Amino acid sequence: MSDPPHGRVVLTDTSILINFLHLDRLDLLGSLPGYEFLVPDHVVEEIRDPGQREHLEMGIRSGFFSILAITDLEEIDSYARFHRFLGQGESACLAVAQRRGFFVASDERGVFRRTATAAIGQDRILTTPDLLVLSIRSGLATVEEADGWKALLETYRFRMRFSSFREIL
Repeated sequence: MSDPPHGRVVLTDTSILINFLHLDRLDLLGSLPGYEFLVPDHVVEEIRDPGQREHLEMGIRSGFFSILAITDLEEIDSYARFHRFLGQGESACLAVAQRRGFFVASDERGVFRRTATAAIGQDRILTTPDLLVLSIRSGLATVEEADGWKALLETYRFRMRFSSFREIL
């Protein structure tokens, strides 16, 4: 499948949004060249912290990403099937990605990762580290900045399995 004219479309799950909210860097999502980020409305509903919700709404107004409502009947049916064992945001991302050939950005592991790999393939799943590597490679961040963000995310109990982004570049 070829990429749409505007680039790769990425459906962003709650886990990714919360990490970028912690970093106060939602702008990176809107700045990655060749990528367009969409947030399903089911994901927006999962952001309940008032401060995070306010920053998310600022990100929407700033055009870093757009909100997507699921209205396609096939996607609604897929959402219902996924939602039997996954959260609402994860289910929404997978239902749309599977139907439209989009990418999914999520840090979820376990059942989600196995389900997503079966539904859309491992090569269409992006994680926070993947997005930070893309930011470094596109000149939006330095390795030192990304390592600082890695340390900050660890204070929120998000662990990456490497010491420095230098190791994976």
